[in-house]
Amino acid sequence: MPLVVVPVRYPLSRHSQATLAEAIRIAEERDADLTVLHVDLYQEGREVTRTELKRAVEAEFGRVDRARYVVRRGFLVEETILDEVAAENADVVVIGSKQVSRWRRTFSRFLDDPDIDRFLREKLDCDVVTVSA
Repeated sequence: MPLVVVPVRYPLSRHSQATLAEAIRIAEERDADLTVLHVDLYQEGREVTRTELKRAVEAEFGRVDRARYVVRRGFLVEETILDEVAAENADVVVIGSKQVSRWRRTFSRFLDDPDIDRFLREKLDCDVVTVSA
């Protein structure tokens, strides 16, 4: 079964809503399961529950068929997303353009002019869809 993973903020921002809408569309189009992922940062001390995440998504989009809600804890959002996508062997990851710019800033510390889309495609071995809000 194909799998689409979409990382989102909680509470859902305007950008997360746009990214999630596209991920839902792609999952329906590809007859895929959908994993809605939120990353709680250890350093922020907030713990979002799967139930809170699910309620927020369903309040905005209604019941989403074949959706799984996942909350992971980590120090870096980007690394935690990569870990989840790789562990789940996702076929598609849908990320917002704001997330791409954050990754670009993070990776620019280590690489000259990083091409984030190419980097993600190579590291994740899946389709990467970038959504602008």
